[in-house]
Amino acid sequence: MSAPHGILLVDKAPDRTSHDVVARVRWLLGTKKVGHAGTLDPMATGLLILGIGQGTRLLTHLVGLDKTYEATIRLGLSTTTDDREGEPIGSPSDTGEITDASIHQQLELLRGDIQQVPSTVSAIKVDGKRAYARARAGEQVELAARPVRISRFDVTARRESDGYVDLDAVVTCSSGTYVRALARDLGAALGVGGHLTALRRTSIGPFSVDDAVPVPARGEGDDVHLPLRGLGRSAGAVLPTLRVSAEEARDLADGRRIPRAAAPSAAPAVPRSAPRGGGEDLDLVAALDAEGALCAVLRPDGTSWRPALVVPLDAQR
Repeated sequence: MSAPHGILLVDKAPDRTSHDVVARVRWLLGTKKVGHAGTLDPMATGLLILGIGQGTRLLTHLVGLDKTYEATIRLGLSTTTDDREGEPIGSPSDTGEITDASIHQQLELLRGDIQQVPSTVSAIKVDGKRAYARARAGEQVELAARPVRISRFDVTARRESDGYVDLDAVVTCSSGTYVRALARDLGAALGVGGHLTALRRTSIGPFSVDDAVPVPARGEGDDVHLPLRGLGRSAGAVLPTLRVSAEEARDLADGRRIPRAAAPSAAPAVPRSAPRGGGEDLDLVAALDAEGALCAVLRPDGTSWRPALVVPLDAQR
């Protein structure tokens, strides 16, 4: 049996770590070569993008994609982790004076390009050690604010519950944004504290949770079918494409350049607040053969295309 290659869209269940999902997929597909394009907290559900085999090499082009979430924010109490998993900070606040107008006023200030202080229990490294590890060790952790972009932050429903105000919201944001930090900051701006009680990621760039599949836990559904998206289809969703001949495909498989005789397709309209590939890869294109299989990812170099990533022939199908 040949090794699998492709992209797997997973709908993560609650109370499972992203690492657990990756480990389970490795076992189910019988391969160690599985990576992800961004994790989710254990309490969160929704879309994870996994790269399988040669698909792991495409993940760098997916990491900077904008993401959309459905969230529930509880106003009236702050926690140590900015979500329901943390310990309460102080006593609950009176939320009786919070109006819809005051909520929408503060939402407006949290949209657009803002400076966000990440949650203390984030995975950001401080002097080489994860912030959450320092916080759990009892250290005082102070993280610097960093720029993020909030394209959408809209409340879709409001409920009163045991003296709290619960808001259902939709958030579209740049990669690296902490939605629980948005919940914290909204509560702080309203003077009552706030934290996240539910989070579901519904999309990453052009990839939707509607196309994702659940991954059964260990001991459940060991014969489940995990449908992989082809490398060509996946690359073409985020990169301009260039159709190449059979001869050019063979040259690319050997790592050789091909002439820049034809122009690639226009780049897909993919929301991306961060440059792909670290900023230097803005001109990359996906080379596809006549059947739509990914042969290589190319970079322009004078009058030729130079392979930046070559897909072996046995992994193209």
